[in-house]
Amino acid sequence: MSDGGARIGAAFRGSVGAFSLDVAFTAPMRGVTALFGPSGCGKTTVLRCIAGLRHLAGTLRVGGESWQDDQAGVFRRPHRRPVGYVFQEPSLFSHLSVRRNLAYGARRAGDGGPLAGPGFDDVVALLGIAPLLERSPAALSGGERQRVAVGRALLSRPRLLLMDEPLAALDRPAREEILPCLEALHERLEIPILYVSHDIAEVERLADTMVLMDRGRVIASGALTDLEADPTLPLLAAPEAAVTLEGEVVSIDEPYALTVVSAAGARLVVPGLQGAPGARRRLRIRASDVSFTRVRPAETSILNCLAARIVSVSAMDDGGAQVNIVAALGADGAGARIVGRVTRKSQEMLDLRPGAPVFAQIKSVALLASGADRRGGRGTGVGAK
Repeated sequence: MSDGGARIGAAFRGSVGAFSLDVAFTAPMRGVTALFGPSGCGKTTVLRCIAGLRHLAGTLRVGGESWQDDQAGVFRRPHRRPVGYVFQEPSLFSHLSVRRNLAYGARRAGDGGPLAGPGFDDVVALLGIAPLLERSPAALSGGERQRVAVGRALLSRPRLLLMDEPLAALDRPAREEILPCLEALHERLEIPILYVSHDIAEVERLADTMVLMDRGRVIASGALTDLEADPTLPLLAAPEAAVTLEGEVVSIDEPYALTVVSAAGARLVVPGLQGAPGARRRLRIRASDVSFTRVRPAETSILNCLAARIVSVSAMDDGGAQVNIVAALGADGAGARIVGRVTRKSQEMLDLRPGAPVFAQIKSVALLASGADRRGGRGTGVGAK
């Protein structure tokens, strides 16, 4: 597999009991790559192979270095792989304070070589764990324990951070407590993160790249925004199908408490005062919140009515009642892609076909916390109507 010096290239094949794995993908050496799919599809097995904790046949290159190549007789042992591993259940040393748990990670970095990475004070500040340093792990909440586990992994100064469903064992308040910390890692650190999840909400909020898996195989891999709008993939068939858009705040309408965010091919209005101009924001648009018209409405309560061109029309597996329409924003259709789910009757009545110019009416835009100065939780923006 050719992956270049600036990428991670992984290919593993073999059996674990009755389970068969045959995967190959590449991922960038920056940002968050989500391994996404249903429980039992092999995501954790892939992560363990990358960490060297399981040896299946294959190859692994990280930023130009060969960590595994069976044909060449290369297999770097786990303790020689500069990875930080965050498990679903925080594996802290119960007899050590938070400070000493973190110091253990720093000592491991000293044994493993002088890799660049954040220092102790940087990690403590990044994760907001200064008030916890003298506590025992037993005195911490689930979210606090997981933040400390992330800190210890970072202080080992890894070249690659592996996170195996780190929020799965937490309740909703604890998940909302730690998500901003994970977003801060994404924004402020250069370390690539491979993030295992079966929760699309986490992936939408954190990931740049997705490796979509099912039954031990890779169905597709690439930019999250591309895979979300691909009519050949199961993501678009899900009841909560949506697309995420990366944008930038361009202006604030203070009298009406609205924020205008620029994305590729359009400007969208989002409720609330969502940061100063220039702040990066990630938006989520559900397929069920998008409708189409062939002419711009003269009067409507929906503020987001955007020129677009239809890219594809695909039938839903619901007896022929609905279709998914993928449209590219902008009058020339050169912008970001969105998805609308409409009835087949409406699609035929309006002659909504590939290439047709349309106006996309977006009833609701959710703001996913994005950027170092983010606020709020899962979606702080709601309907802009």
